[in-house]
Amino acid sequence: MTLTPARVPATGVRRLTATLYGYSFLDDFVLLYPVYALLFADTGMSLWQISSLFAMWSITAVVLEVPSGALADAVSRRLLLWIGPLFNAVGFALWVIVPSYWAFALGFVLWGVGGALCSGSFEALAYDELDRLGADDRYARVMGRVRAVRLAASMASIGLAGPVVVLGGYPAVGAGSVLACLLAAAVATRLPEHRTRPEHGGDGWWVTLRTGLAEARGNRSVRGALLLIPAVAAVWGALDEYTPLLARDTGVSDTTVPYLILLVWTLVTAASLLAGPAERLGTRGMAWLLAGSALALAIGAAARTPAGIALVGLAFGGFQLAEVLADVRLQHRIDESRRATLTSVASLGTELATVATFGVYALLGTGAAHSTVFAVLAVPYLVTALALARTRAATARP
Repeated sequence: MTLTPARVPATGVRRLTATLYGYSFLDDFVLLYPVYALLFADTGMSLWQISSLFAMWSITAVVLEVPSGALADAVSRRLLLWIGPLFNAVGFALWVIVPSYWAFALGFVLWGVGGALCSGSFEALAYDELDRLGADDRYARVMGRVRAVRLAASMASIGLAGPVVVLGGYPAVGAGSVLACLLAAAVATRLPEHRTRPEHGGDGWWVTLRTGLAEARGNRSVRGALLLIPAVAAVWGALDEYTPLLARDTGVSDTTVPYLILLVWTLVTAASLLAGPAERLGTRGMAWLLAGSALALAIGAAARTPAGIALVGLAFGGFQLAEVLADVRLQHRIDESRRATLTSVASLGTELATVATFGVYALLGTGAAHSTVFAVLAVPYLVTALALARTRAATARP
């Protein structure tokens, strides 16, 4: 039977999205996630040493984020997507084979390198391949499902890590993590890539980086889309780390806290699946989404009850949805040849804003309850919503 012209793109879209979902699941299905801090402590690391390891991880990501995005615009993005997990695999193997401070440090640097190589490359490849198939309007839906798949993988790794540790200790958890990375690399080799890379002569990625940053400076529309991503993603991304402390302050037992956190992430995952229909919201709709989520965050945190934690989960779901929509706005406004570069610029902004939020939280938290700090940090979202509403009103004027 001969395939109709309409069926060929549909088949291509299904094959592409299935590969993207499989890669995303394996990339986040790392059994070491919930137990690596315990591994460090059990090896004899002090709190200062553990904190310095986290700092190395963050610094590596910040330093390499934008250069790696420029590299992805100058070379094959698929190549970077299968090399990245291999860096992660080597780092995880070092942790369990030669557990020591310097092995942990090198592992975090390798993990940071792997993450930087894939950051920006993944979104750029997904958008360009969907665009080639005439399905760029599905990008929001696909990326929403990618977020949901990644969250499901993280929750699955949390659920399985405990039993695996009991059966085989840290070596078994490390082996499972390395295997997931190797499988992710194998799946990445199946990703299609039909992009025609730009001709830069002998200048390579440096020219790509300069031209991408020049576009960010000179194009007001692109600049606004770049700034929106960290404005939406950073605060709730930082608050997530403190949610267990907020849950414990509701008065529930420590054994109940994981169930409340699971509820929060279930709501976030469900929100990710609404990204396709939510793309119709537009600028005004996103402003209302952010404002409503900010109010839910403030009220839920201030309630200091388990039901309030559910409201916090709804707020996080709204922010996750807005984050996907902000990424969609950016992808629609940038050129293919600089897509990974500018996506990485947005990721860098998010990393820096997240670190700043950690500092603000530490400052406010010295004299206030977690519920108060959560409520205060809902304010930036109200400011962002107001800015979006004013932008929409300005563009609507004749």
